[in-house]
Amino acid sequence: MALTITQADYLSNNDLQRGVAETIVKESPLLARFPWVEVIGNAFSYNRELALPTVGFHPVGDTWTESTPTFTPISVSLKILGGDADVDSFLAKTRRDTNDLEAVTIESKAKAWAHTFEYTAVYGDASANVDEFSGLHRFITGDATAQQVHAGSGSTGAALTLAKLDEMIDLIKPGKPDFLMMTRRTRRGLSAYGRTLTSPVNFSIDEFGHRIEYYDGIPIIINDHQLDTETISSAAYALPTTGATSSVFAVKLGEEYVHGLNSGQLPTIENIGQLETKDATRTRVKGYVALALRSPLAIARLDGISSAAVTA
Repeated sequence: MALTITQADYLSNNDLQRGVAETIVKESPLLARFPWVEVIGNAFSYNRELALPTVGFHPVGDTWTESTPTFTPISVSLKILGGDADVDSFLAKTRRDTNDLEAVTIESKAKAWAHTFEYTAVYGDASANVDEFSGLHRFITGDATAQQVHAGSGSTGAALTLAKLDEMIDLIKPGKPDFLMMTRRTRRGLSAYGRTLTSPVNFSIDEFGHRIEYYDGIPIIINDHQLDTETISSAAYALPTTGATSSVFAVKLGEEYVHGLNSGQLPTIENIGQLETKDATRTRVKGYVALALRSPLAIARLDGISSAAVTA
C-alpha cells in the first residue's frame, strides 16, 4: 500500500515542510486520504484489464482451447501545481513582533495549493486543458461511463434518494467504497433525513479530530470545492457551473483502484532566496501530481441532485 501524505509527513525532519504538509492536509480531505505512488520520470504507465480469460467444463478426453486476458495500456502524465510566495524584507524585519510574516505567507500559499488540488481532483480535464490532471468527473465520462446513476432527467435535477445512493454504491467492486464525497448541501439533506427515522446515517470522530458522518458504514467527506451549481444534460453531468445540481462520488482507494501520483516530496518547498529586482525573498510551494484510475469499477457517480428534501 502506498503512503498517504500524513504518513509521509512523519518521515520529514524539515519543520517548514512538515508545517506546510499539515496545512495542506487540514485544507484537503482528499489529499489526506489518497495513497500516493512515487513516479520516476514524467508519466506513469500501467495496463488496465479489459477482459478475463475464459474457462469452461470439459468431457474426458476433450481438446482444450487456450485463452488469455486482454489489457489496454494507460499513461498518466504528471502536472506541475505550484506558486511563489514573496515576502518583503523590510516588512519581515519590522513586523515580526506579532507574526512570522514569512511563515504566514507560505501557509497561505499552501492553502491555495490544497484548494486548487481539491477543485481539480473533481473537475480537472486534461483533454480540455493539457496543463492540469483529470479529476473524478472526467474519469466517469472518459473511462468509466457505466459507473453512473442519474437522479434527474433531461436538464432538471431531482431529490437525492437512498435507493439511488445504494444503486450507485453497488457499482463499486469489489467490496464497498472507502468514502462517499459530496457537497455540504447534500450532506445536510442526508443528515436531515437521518434525523427523521432510524436510518443508516451515523456519526464518529476521524483521525484528524473532525466530526464525520457514515452512510451504511462508509465515511462521508465534504469537499468545499465541489459545487451545487452543476449542469446536467440528457440527465448526466455536463458542466460545473450555470446549473443547480450536485453529485455524490463513491471512491475505492488503493494501488489497484484510485490513487495519487507524485514525484518528489509532496509538497516541495523551495527557498528561491533574495530577488534581484526587489527587496524581497521568494519561496516556492509546488508539487508534481496527478490522479490514476487503475480500475473503472473503483469509482461511481450519482449526479443531478437538487436541493429538494432527501427521500427513501
